[in-house]
Amino acid sequence: MSRRSPVSALLLSSHPAPAAAVSVVALTLAIAVGLEPWRVLVVTLAFVLNQLSIGWSNDWVDVDRDRLAGRTDKPVARGDVSVRTVRTGAFLAAGASILLAFLLGPPAGLAHAVFVVSAWAYNLGLKATPLSVLPYLVSFGLLPAVVTLAAAPPRGAAWWALLGGALLGVAAHFTNVLPDLEDDRRTGIRGLPHRMGLRAAGTVAFAALLVGAAVAAAAVGSVGAVVGAAVVLVLAIVGIRRVLARRITRVLFGLVLLAALVLVAMLATGGGMLAAG
Repeated sequence: MSRRSPVSALLLSSHPAPAAAVSVVALTLAIAVGLEPWRVLVVTLAFVLNQLSIGWSNDWVDVDRDRLAGRTDKPVARGDVSVRTVRTGAFLAAGASILLAFLLGPPAGLAHAVFVVSAWAYNLGLKATPLSVLPYLVSFGLLPAVVTLAAAPPRGAAWWALLGGALLGVAAHFTNVLPDLEDDRRTGIRGLPHRMGLRAAGTVAFAALLVGAAVAAAAVGSVGAVVGAAVVLVLAIVGIRRVLARRITRVLFGLVLLAALVLVAMLATGGGMLAAG
C-alpha cells in the first residue's frame, strides 16, 4: 500500500469535499447579501480555516476507531501523516478562523465562534449520543447569521434562512454517517441516525432537504427559487429510492452536497431578503 505525501495526506484529512462545499456556501451568501469585497474575503477565509480545523479534529480524535474499523481511506489511520501534525493543525486553524472572524465585528465573531465550538463538540463526543444532530442544527443554522452579521451595520438573518441552514445540517449529518453505521456501532458510536436505523434516517435526511427547499422557495418567491426546489425534489427522490433499496454509498452524501449548492443558490436569489427585518 503506497503512502501519500505528507502535504496531500494533510489535505485529505481535512475532508476536502464537504469543507469546500461549506466554504462555497459562505462565499455565495456573502456575495448575495452585498458585503464589501474585503468582508467577503474575510468571511470566506474564516470558513475555509474553520472547515480545515473541523476535518482535522475529526481525524485526530477518531484515529483509534478508524484503525479498528480498517479505514484505509483515512490518512491519519494509515500513518501517512502523524496524529500530532493533524492535532496541531486543527488547533491552529480553529484559532486563526475565530480571530479572523472577529475582524468583521463582535456579533459575527461570536456567531462564528459558536459555529466552530459546536462542530468541535460533535467530534469530541456528541457524535456518540442521541444529541448527535444538535451540532449540525446549530452550526449550519448559524451559517447565514454569520454572513449577515458580518455586514456594517450587522444584521440578523431571516428566520427562513436560519431554518433552511439547520435542515441542511440534518441532511448532511444523517447521510454522512449512513455508509458507516455498522463500523460505528462496532466501535461504540450510537448517534441519532444509528438509533433510528438506516431507512428511517435516510428518509428523514432527504425529507429535511425537501422542507428546506420548500421554505426557501416560498420565502424568496422567484422563478429561480421554484426551479431550485424542483431540482431538490428530484435529488431527494433519487436519494430516498437508494435508501429504501439499501444502496448505501457515498453517493448519498454527494446528492446532499449537490442539493446544498442548489439550496444555497435559491437563498442567494433572495439577496437582501436573507437579512431579518
